[in-house]
Amino acid sequence: MTNTAQVKYKNQARIIKALAHPTRLFVVDELARGERSVRELTDMIGVEMPTVSRHLGVLRDAGILADDKRGLQVFYRLRVPCVLNFFKCVDAVQRNKCKTAKRTGGKCL
Repeated sequence: MTNTAQVKYKNQARIIKALAHPTRLFVVDELARGERSVRELTDMIGVEMPTVSRHLGVLRDAGILADDKRGLQVFYRLRVPCVLNFFKCVDAVQRNKCKTAKRTGGKCL
């Protein structure tokens, strides 16, 4: 593998890793409906604000979210809505896995 390819795949893995948490998946799914303040997201998720802020920071640093400070509040939105296409792909993989599991007597989670 070339150095250029290594850098490319390392960067892609970093983005995928940023999405690899149920809370962060929820945040992206919720922001698909429109921007939200940190307070709104904290209330929806039901954990402490510092925890939500850390999750938002991971997604922002990966380039998935953008933030906008307005007064004392920070609002987040999707920087790249095409990330939702990735969600559709993951759903398709899961549906296919379940279909195969049903045919073979396996489990579908």
